[in-house]
Amino acid sequence: MKRLKKKGDCLYEIPQSGPMHVPAYIFADDELLHQMDDKVYEQLSNVASLPGIVKAAMAMPDAHWGYGFPIGGVAAFDPEQGGIISVGGVGYDISCGVRNLRLGIEKREILPYLDVLLEGLFREIPAGVGSTGRLKLSQKELDEVLRKGAVWAVEKGYGHSQDLAFIEEYGRLEGADPSKVSSKAKERQLKQVGTLGSGNHYLEIQYVQEVFDPEAAKSFGLKEDDVLISIHCGSRALGHQIGTDYIQILGRAAQKYKIPIRERELVCAPISSPEGQDYYKAMACGVNCALANRQVLTHLVRKVVRSIIPASECSLIYDVSHNTCKREIHIVNGKPKELFVHRKGATRAFGPGHKELPAIYTHVGQPIFIGGTMGTCSYILAGTKSGEELAWCSACHGAGRTMSRRAALKKWKGKSVINSLRSKGIIVKAASLRGAAEEAPEAYKDVMRVVEVTHRAGLARKVALVRPMAVIKG
Repeated sequence: MKRLKKKGDCLYEIPQSGPMHVPAYIFADDELLHQMDDKVYEQLSNVASLPGIVKAAMAMPDAHWGYGFPIGGVAAFDPEQGGIISVGGVGYDISCGVRNLRLGIEKREILPYLDVLLEGLFREIPAGVGSTGRLKLSQKELDEVLRKGAVWAVEKGYGHSQDLAFIEEYGRLEGADPSKVSSKAKERQLKQVGTLGSGNHYLEIQYVQEVFDPEAAKSFGLKEDDVLISIHCGSRALGHQIGTDYIQILGRAAQKYKIPIRERELVCAPISSPEGQDYYKAMACGVNCALANRQVLTHLVRKVVRSIIPASECSLIYDVSHNTCKREIHIVNGKPKELFVHRKGATRAFGPGHKELPAIYTHVGQPIFIGGTMGTCSYILAGTKSGEELAWCSACHGAGRTMSRRAALKKWKGKSVINSLRSKGIIVKAASLRGAAEEAPEAYKDVMRVVEVTHRAGLARKVALVRPMAVIKG
């Protein structure tokens, strides 16, 4: 605390010093700040020392130690000032994100079907470590997935063309080049499109318990007691292998271009260099793989839900990622500027009026989905104008861990976690008991506090609180 300077109600600064090119900002209150270990301070200071960084290195309220960048980290780099691109600033689960579907029915209508619905979804949607789906793609077909993302999935009949307007980048990130992705990465992904995965990934049946912003909720098609399905997953094995491959490539590039690296996990290359461009093109493939994956999962969800509750609509509210590097235009010193914005465990959060938003959301801002834990609650937020100025249109992405997975395994057993949640009226189907133990609700920060700080800081504003009724965990 002595090393930080308080700049506002929910903003602390690490002043620029030594090799830092800019200061670092931490969005938090006192309690959340105390829950962040010293590694967050250290990693933010290291990020602030990277070439071409603009304004500040930033940490969201759910920040905790990560690989190179803290999870919950945000940083923008100017390619004209030698700005870099970093694997550590994106993460290994490229384009991990959340997609929410509105079922068009209320809680009381789904309760009689909840158990059978969860069983059907668990049977249809592959989950867990190394899980494979029914889609078996050829190398040529996978290249199409990597180029076209959710657009490919819709063209193949997995969803509707109107879905694309409610997916970031309209379902396809430009600039993807499958030739920049290794054969090993592709081989690992051939059977994994349409799978949930493991770790903190989930499919959750939720209901809206409370609405805070009636205007935004109405635009999002929400009211109290409405039932939603939330899908949280990413690019699976392909994204991880891209990270593994390019950490080596960018490590050599950092030496080649004599970039001072204060931590090995921050290896990077100039954005304009061949190595930096190659990583961006491969990462864009990872983004498209994740968007296609969530689109296929949406098709499977709709198939199950409509077979049990034919009156349900299963319409897409939005899909947004929280592990990316995006080429975006932002205002710097009063002028529009192209920046490469790294968000690792941080959600893109465009405010009202942004040209990339669906028309029906333009006046209220982009939907943002903040996953809590399977035993507490999650939130739907909306982007704000102030978030653009504060943090390059970025917000938190979840509760944030306070305990490692290894520590959670030592403290809890999967069966006891599942039984405890069942006693609270929350049904859990887990691909493994280990996965359930690792994701024990007590291993996470208080998502209510994280969201309240995000709201108070002006990064995003609260729209609705949602509660889990049934959960599938990998």
